[in-house]
Amino acid sequence: MSGVTLHRTEVDLGGLLEVLGKHLYSTPAVVVRELVQNAHDSCVRRRLETEDVFEPRITLEANPEAGTLVIEDNGMGLTDEEIQRWLATVGRGATRELRKKADADAEGLIGQFGVGFLTAYFVSERVDVETTSAAHPDEGWHFSSRGGERYALRPAPARAPGTRVTLHLNDAAREVAAAVAHGGLAADYFSLLPTPVFLGFGAEAPVNDLQPPWRIEDLSPVRRKKLELEIAARFEPLFEPLTCISVPDHEEDRTQGLLWIQDGASYLTSDHRHVSVFVRGMLVTHDARDLLPPWAGFVGAVVESRKLEPTASREELQASPTKQILAARLERVLIEGLEVISREEPETWRAIVRRHGEALRGAALFDEGLFDCIVPYLEIPTTEGPLALETIARRSPDRKVHVSLAEDTKGPESVLYRALGVPVVQGTRYAVAQLVERWVEKNRARVVRLGTREGDAAAFPSTPVDEVTRAGLAALLGDPEWELVPTRFAPAALPFLLVPDREAELKARIESDEADRRISAAALMLARMHMASKPKTAPARLFVNLDCPVVGRATKATGPTRDAIGVLLRGLVGVLSRDRGAESLSAALSAISEGLDRLLPEEV
Repeated sequence: MSGVTLHRTEVDLGGLLEVLGKHLYSTPAVVVRELVQNAHDSCVRRRLETEDVFEPRITLEANPEAGTLVIEDNGMGLTDEEIQRWLATVGRGATRELRKKADADAEGLIGQFGVGFLTAYFVSERVDVETTSAAHPDEGWHFSSRGGERYALRPAPARAPGTRVTLHLNDAAREVAAAVAHGGLAADYFSLLPTPVFLGFGAEAPVNDLQPPWRIEDLSPVRRKKLELEIAARFEPLFEPLTCISVPDHEEDRTQGLLWIQDGASYLTSDHRHVSVFVRGMLVTHDARDLLPPWAGFVGAVVESRKLEPTASREELQASPTKQILAARLERVLIEGLEVISREEPETWRAIVRRHGEALRGAALFDEGLFDCIVPYLEIPTTEGPLALETIARRSPDRKVHVSLAEDTKGPESVLYRALGVPVVQGTRYAVAQLVERWVEKNRARVVRLGTREGDAAAFPSTPVDEVTRAGLAALLGDPEWELVPTRFAPAALPFLLVPDREAELKARIESDEADRRISAAALMLARMHMASKPKTAPARLFVNLDCPVVGRATKATGPTRDAIGVLLRGLVGVLSRDRGAESLSAALSAISEGLDRLLPEEV
């Protein structure tokens, strides 16, 4: 087509640096990580491309007063042509090109995008680079730039192979020099970097002298356990590690590391997952909690991967199939590790269950083996305090485990069982109902779900009565708000018990989107299992105790006396119903007063 011309796209480097500085990276301190990463890759490159015998070394020298930061390595160094091809070309780096043509030995390379050196510009007034290539050891070069858009390159006296980068920090980034001088920043970023990093040119020991146990072969079990606890304590910010679980290397995700159980109490809402991830020895994040399952809020981890990929800022992990595979594997390793602890470290296991029982209830549902390990030690919340499931069944008639669906653990249906000393399980607590369901299947017990028609029928079997008795009960206690059920139970002194229809309540709640977000997961699951086709019923069932002498005598009353007793008893039902609000309670008390007033002779 005539008139068409080709043009080269221009890059506004100043604008690009502003985007990088303000939006890609969260802190100017990342310049230290990026330049040390380049220095490390230079050392790997020298090992791959030459036959030099040398000890890799990276040195950081910070001068907060002068506002300078020096990063020096004894790696491959750069020729003048390589400076122009890699150092002065945005998005092009030696590491990426080397990784493309190298074999598996290049696994130790960290760099990826070729933009790391740009971080030097958004923290510096001026950047100076002095370098000598191991391929041309008699040639030295000096690179200098302000802002990165232009640079000066000139020959310089040859030095030992390697590169020295000097940052003359701007005012906004002088804190970086202070952070490096303090030592914590270097120890955090580079604690697992295989190339030694020294803080100061006179330093004799590297800041990254940490030797993780997964890199050491032939450790004795005692020494390995001690070293694992030391590493866990290094990376766990909140609690002492109670015990550790090794994460072996695996070809699918090429990741190894360590999990630990925190020695601190946790609850259902606790989320203290703290997961540090290193990729090829360089820290990416301390907050990869999504690598652990949601129920593991009492677990910490540090992992080192050769296959996970960081984002461009290297502050998070890319969402990838490898990350998903690793998350699934860590859950399996954690579950299997807990099973081993339960068998081989019984004292530690009891401590774990005491501290993290709520979270472990959820974990037990994920794995049959873990269920068998955990449940004998777990104490389930009941109306008589936390109890083991076997204890609950043993203390209940015919090994019936009674489960309440009431959110209020002191609701009306628990009155009878407290009087009898029978524990009632709080079924709406996290994972409790599901655990009970599974446990009774394996232990020849039965579940009685209070508040459901089936459960209430098991707890209060309906007793047949003649028409006269039924009519008398209806006259005394009939009410559209409840279904009248004649039955017999102990203690005989208790005339009746009003039990709300919890199925109807749950069905109404799960029909509301807002309530669906608030109601506990255990109650929702149970409700959906049993509520699919439930007919509309009365909001509550009134179980009338035929063994109570008062009930028998009241049904025989006639005329005004029967009416007065009925008003009195219906008021008493309202008082005994703990689900009633203040207005209903006031009406119930008024009914009791009215009934007593009718029964009393006028002359009294």
